[in-house]
Amino acid sequence: MEAKLADLVNRLKAAAPDNLKAVVLYGSAAAGEFHQGHSDLNVLCLVGRAQSADLEQLHAPAEWWVRQGHLPPIVFTFDELLRSADIFAIELLDMKRQHRMLFGDDFLATFEVPMRLHRLQAERELRAGWVRLRRAILAAPSREKARLAIMMESVSTFCALFRHAIVALGQPMPASKRDAVAAVASLAAADPSAFHSVLDVREGKRDKELLAVEPTLRKYLEFVDAVTSDVDRRFEAL
Repeated sequence: MEAKLADLVNRLKAAAPDNLKAVVLYGSAAAGEFHQGHSDLNVLCLVGRAQSADLEQLHAPAEWWVRQGHLPPIVFTFDELLRSADIFAIELLDMKRQHRMLFGDDFLATFEVPMRLHRLQAERELRAGWVRLRRAILAAPSREKARLAIMMESVSTFCALFRHAIVALGQPMPASKRDAVAAVASLAAADPSAFHSVLDVREGKRDKELLAVEPTLRKYLEFVDAVTSDVDRRFEAL
């Protein structure tokens, strides 16, 4: 991982030496929760300009990075980041809390994230995730592999949304995915066992072949339903 990140930074600096201002690693890799095969290496590039010609400069290193199996870097100017912070409060709060500078000054250390739309974003994203989960279950083949994939692909996103639901309700931000699951489980009086089982598989603590997929998926959906409804009611009462 470290060698690939260093290679990416060198390629970005060579491609845009005068325009590249900073490169940031964020997400699970920066939070110490990276798991090979399941986690992404998320990178943000801060640039001075982001016009068509400037993006074209970054195309070759970004294309190389995608061939390594990663998502393309996110590209912002600092002014764009400031102006977008209110609608990306969830993402930027997480980034500010857990990030690692790969190049440039740590601009996130003093970056202020406006919170006026945070609760609305948390509510909307949680409900949207609930809708996507139901649609995925309806569309997936009735095979254990496909249904396990639904849980494996959505668990990290739901954990992040649970964490921000807790923050929006005025409580301290949970430190980890499991802490976030435990916190919303306590609020909603819901059974978190399916989420912990999926996290065990994701973290290599449990063999996926030993997971009872169908009952786990039922409990997984029930947990999302219960938490989403409970958080909705709590937000309405604020």
